[in-house]
Amino acid sequence: MARTRLYRNGTLVLENFPADDISEHLTDPASVVWLDLHRPSPNELAMAGEQFGIHELALEDALHQGQRPKLDRYCTHEFLSTHAVSIAPDSADLSISEISAFLTGQALITIRKDDGFPIEDVVARWDESPDMAEHGVDFLLHGLLDHVVDGHVDAVQQLDDRIEDLEDLLFAERQQMRTVNRRLYALRRSLARLRRVVLPMREVVDSLVRPGRVTDPLVPYYKDVYDHVLRAIEWTESVQDMVASAMESNLSVQSNRMNLIMKKVTSWAAIIAVPTAITGFYGQNLPYPGFAREMGFITSTTAIVILSALLYVVFKRKDWL
Repeated sequence: MARTRLYRNGTLVLENFPADDISEHLTDPASVVWLDLHRPSPNELAMAGEQFGIHELALEDALHQGQRPKLDRYCTHEFLSTHAVSIAPDSADLSISEISAFLTGQALITIRKDDGFPIEDVVARWDESPDMAEHGVDFLLHGLLDHVVDGHVDAVQQLDDRIEDLEDLLFAERQQMRTVNRRLYALRRSLARLRRVVLPMREVVDSLVRPGRVTDPLVPYYKDVYDHVLRAIEWTESVQDMVASAMESNLSVQSNRMNLIMKKVTSWAAIIAVPTAITGFYGQNLPYPGFAREMGFITSTTAIVILSALLYVVFKRKDWL
């Protein structure tokens, strides 16, 4: 499936026209074309490469999954690889969608390799600023990057909210240890994946805001995207530190609770040892004070009750029980 748009002199004049007509429209220097390819086959990608003069290495990168965010420059065009992210509503699972793009003087060609990236949101962002469409490909690229980077910031914010909720659960009286551990490791895994996506974007956007790369009126807008990238990076590092701190706190809480349990068990064992020792002494096969008399039984029972109660009071005051 392919979507197309044609801008002429900064005005949207045609949409969803056949991709085969792109070459004809590009004969007009005032025309700018957007072509979106969703899950293209190798043959479709090769045809687009021939039509726009795309380098074979760029086509290879666009075809295969797993590219890191980057901006490669060729003689007649540029190749952009970036990733859109989203967080599942009820968990910390991170979904990543890889987007590739070819940039020429008159065209932006986007390649979506899965269904995870809603291109309609980018189109809506373009339509919100029709007065900037006169800047051509730079305008289209800004809308794409702005939407992707905003998604990075939203994802970090959601992960930050998840860790705050988890901290409340961490110090609850009846902590569900398995649930806390599972959420902590899910957060750490998602943050590690997000960090691999966010960090390289600093280099990508930085190369775009250099003098002469984009038209002067759009430089402040690209710098704003760059600020959002830095914010996402710093926030990711901060949340990662919070997760590491939460994991250490979780281990400390578990250790303290284990010590408390051992203290209680030891205290009860000490209390139980008193009657065991007394009954064991009176169970000797030797004469002792009160041997074979009712007074001996009363004496041993009284000693058991008094000493056990005394130990219980002492341990309770020391908060060992």
